[in-house]
This record gives sequence, C-alpha cells and structure tokens, in this order.
Amino acid sequence: MGVQQQTLQESGLKAHALGRFETLGIIIGTNIGAGVLSMAFAARKVGYIPLLVCLLVTCLFCVVTMLYVAESCLRTRQNLQLSGLSRKYLGTFGGWLIFFAVAANSYGALIAYISGSGNILADFFGQYGLSRQQGSLLFFIPAALVLYLGLKALGVAEKLISSGMVLIVCLLIGATVLHEDSSLVHLWQSQWQYVVPIFNLAVFVFGAQFLVPEIVRGNLETPRRIPGLIIGGMLLTLVLVAAIPASVIALVGTEHLSEVATLSWGKSLGQWAYYVANAFALLAMLTSYWGLGGCLFTNIFDQMRLGDESNKRKRLVVLAMVTLPPIVVAYSGFSGFVNALYFAGTFGGVLMGIIPILLLNAARKAGDQQPAFTCGWYAHPVMQGLIVLIFVSSGVYAVLSALGMLPASW
Repeated sequence: MGVQQQTLQESGLKAHALGRFETLGIIIGTNIGAGVLSMAFAARKVGYIPLLVCLLVTCLFCVVTMLYVAESCLRTRQNLQLSGLSRKYLGTFGGWLIFFAVAANSYGALIAYISGSGNILADFFGQYGLSRQQGSLLFFIPAALVLYLGLKALGVAEKLISSGMVLIVCLLIGATVLHEDSSLVHLWQSQWQYVVPIFNLAVFVFGAQFLVPEIVRGNLETPRRIPGLIIGGMLLTLVLVAAIPASVIALVGTEHLSEVATLSWGKSLGQWAYYVANAFALLAMLTSYWGLGGCLFTNIFDQMRLGDESNKRKRLVVLAMVTLPPIVVAYSGFSGFVNALYFAGTFGGVLMGIIPILLLNAARKAGDQQPAFTCGWYAHPVMQGLIVLIFVSSGVYAVLSALGMLPASW
C-alpha cells in the first residue's frame, strides 16, 4: 500500500484497465491520421512497390522501439509518461527535451486537424451557411470532451471510431476492386531512384512510441499481452496504410493522382465516394487528435508534476493548455510558428527513434523491478545502431528538404 501511495504522489497518473480492442483502437486510431490519404500522391514518382517496402521496413523499426519503451515502463513502478521516464533514467534535461519534442509533434498535428476538420465540414454543410471556423468548433467539442474524460473514455471512443474507419476503407476498396478501370498493372510501375523521400515519409507515419506508456498504463493487470497488442496494432495500421494508396493507384495509375485520395476516389467512383472518403478523413483526424492530444495531456500532468490527475480543476486547466493553442494558431495565420513546429516536430521524430534505446539500456541498469517481458534479439547493439542511423538520416533529409538543399528530381 505504501508503494501505491508513493506512486500516486510521484506521477499522479492512475491505471485504468483497457480491453484488447480499446488498446488496438488507440494504436490504430492515432496512427491513421488524415495524412494517410496523401500517401498515394507522395508515391506518384516512385510507385507502389517501393512505397510498400518502405512501409514494411519502417513499421518494423517503430515496433521494435515501441517494445523498448514497453519494457522500460514495466521496469518502472510509477505510471510515468515518456517525458517522466526520460527524467527518471536520463536526467532532468532528458525529461524536458522529450517533453518539448512531444509537445511540438502534438501541437503541429492538432493545428492541422483543427484546420482540416473545418475545411471538410464547411465543404459538407457550406450550403447551410457553416463556416470553416464553425466547422472546427463542431469538431472541437467531441475532441475535447474525450480528452477531459480520460484514458478509459479515450479507449472506448478510439475502438468505436477506428472500427468505423476500417469499415469505410473496406467499402471504398471493395468498390475500387469491382470498378472496370482498376488494374493491378499500375501497382508494378516503380522508379527506385525516388525512394529516399518516401522512406523519410514512412518513418514518421509509424512514429507512435509516445503512445506506449498509455498502453502500458491501461494493461498493468495483463502486462504479458502488451507486446502482442503493440505488434497487432501496428500490423493492422500497416495494412490500412498500405491498402489505401494501393487502391487509389490501381484505380487511376500514378499519372493522374490528386494530392488527396478523396478527390481521386470521388472522380472515379462517383460523388458518394468523395463524401464517404472525406468522412473517413474527418474520423481519422478525430482519432489522431485524441491519441496525440491525450498523450500531450498526460505528459503535461507528468512533467509539470501536477499531482492527482482526477482533480477536475487541474484537468480543465491542462485541457485548455492542450486544446486552445491549436485553435488560436490555426485561425491567426502564424505561419512562422507553424514552420517552427515543423522543424521541432522533425527533431522530435528523430528523438522518438533514439530515446527508446537510451531508456531501455538505462532501465535495465537502474529499473525498479523485473518486467513481465523483456526484449530479445532485437535489443542487440547492432540493431540499436541501425535504428539510430535510420532515424538520424531521416531527420537530416527532412531538414535539408525543407531548406531546399536536395536535388530537384526528388
């Protein structure tokens, strides 16, 4: 009992049991953001097969680093988030470094979701006088409500909405397969010389290491199933992320791709597909908002050491810290701030690949307890070195690309 009281004082985050499908929903829902609809357009030069290879390789590396974080969490008595784990094992500077990385990554995405949801809802209901700002407000209400209610509500909501997204994708893919213009020949056209930027994009698609402490916190009573849930959730994510561009490219080829898959589907399958695909995009924004916003929410509680997370006044204050800045930035035209978030998010993405390695190695030396599972061969120093190389190279590419220092052909 004394250990439990000490844990509550140190972290303030309580365990809330999640079911298997709720855990899977959190992983899938957070990873399947609306950006997956632009994957086909991003692969217009390289082709589908190189894209698929990049997705497979990066999914593997991200799963491995997520398992590193899971073992680190299970070696720790407190319910700490990624910033708290970094503070415990890597020092105060490490804790703040990861906190700012998580914040930059989360805020950058939340700004995009607030703006994007407003655009979609205004397009849907513009004839009734709904503006972009009003559309964003409609999106904001369920988004903020679930964040306030906490981990259990987030798990239930992610499970329900993610199931709906899977059904929508299956409907669109089925219609694509049956369409007379679909051809598998389009999928075999490849130009591997353009693979570098696609690989970089894939690295950041699967970056979900920050979710692991929440997954562990929701499965403390059944810790042995955590690795299987992480692997299963990421594999299901891979299937969805790979299936959407495959369907679009098979339908229209690589030469007639629109920047967003909803337009390609709408032009080829009919107006119904445009609305259904945009509904998918809206749901994808909502589930990603919950995952990223919830992660930022608990990291603020942890890093600021605010105490008991069930305190309603503190929850409202933290909710405002998470949800209000993206609204202000989205509709204030602070383009310079958004660009700064891009670079900070890129830096954060690199850290998400490196910090789990440092955490695992430190937790194995100074952890509080024996974990329910330990990482096997994939924790070998050679594998860790390869992961560092991949993530650092990806970050360097992203920065050079943003600065216009890469060859024009890319």
